[in-house]
Amino acid sequence: MTESVVTVKGIEQTNAYSRTIRFDWDAEASPGQFVMVWAPGMEEIPLSLSSVGDEKAITFKVIGDDTRFLGDLKEGDRIRVRGPYGNGYDLSAERILVVGGGIGIAPLLPVLKAKRVDAVFAARDAAEVSYADPIGEELCGKHWICTDDGSMGEHCNAVQMVSKVLETEGYDMVIACGPEVMLFFLLKLLNEKGMRCQMSLERYMKCGAGVCGACMIDEHRVCRDGPVFTGEQISRMTEFGTGCRDACGTFVSFR
Repeated sequence: MTESVVTVKGIEQTNAYSRTIRFDWDAEASPGQFVMVWAPGMEEIPLSLSSVGDEKAITFKVIGDDTRFLGDLKEGDRIRVRGPYGNGYDLSAERILVVGGGIGIAPLLPVLKAKRVDAVFAARDAAEVSYADPIGEELCGKHWICTDDGSMGEHCNAVQMVSKVLETEGYDMVIACGPEVMLFFLLKLLNEKGMRCQMSLERYMKCGAGVCGACMIDEHRVCRDGPVFTGEQISRMTEFGTGCRDACGTFVSFR
């Protein structure tokens, strides 16, 4: 783990809802890891890396004060990053299908750059998924796009799209990142088919180093033991898909 103040090298509107900040940082990182990001005027927040080379990148959805603050930064501004934290993806399987939902597509980009894989990109509408199409053409063996409203690609959700793909394609491993409801039903599908998978989970994180316990799922600290877990591990989690903990550590049910 390292902590550095870095200079914003570039910032761009990734799609209608998200932005990407690029910066040079020589810390070693793996696909699936995340960093804690801070600048004066905001709270420190965890963000997954959407690029893990010497030029790093964070891609985030603008949904609150802190991400809005980051989204308003300009080239030449400075931010503090610490990490990288957590466990990344195991890319040793021969045939991999990547499944990204919404902003969950961004942390999977380093996987596409590290290994030739197939991919399913899912989002609520064309504005959210539009940047994935050229990425898929450039980096993927095959890729499929679907949207909830049918405005781009197939008119279905991620799990329905994966189910269709698996009717004609065979894989040794599925790697997924996206909303927990998507991951919950995707895991159910893959368990029924006896397929192995890895999924990146999201929880409230304060420290990023496994000290505070804010990000617990059962006995697992997502920041330290994850954020990437195997399907076998997730299947044993009683809190996965049922609820999460708030800033005070209180369990809040999704239902």
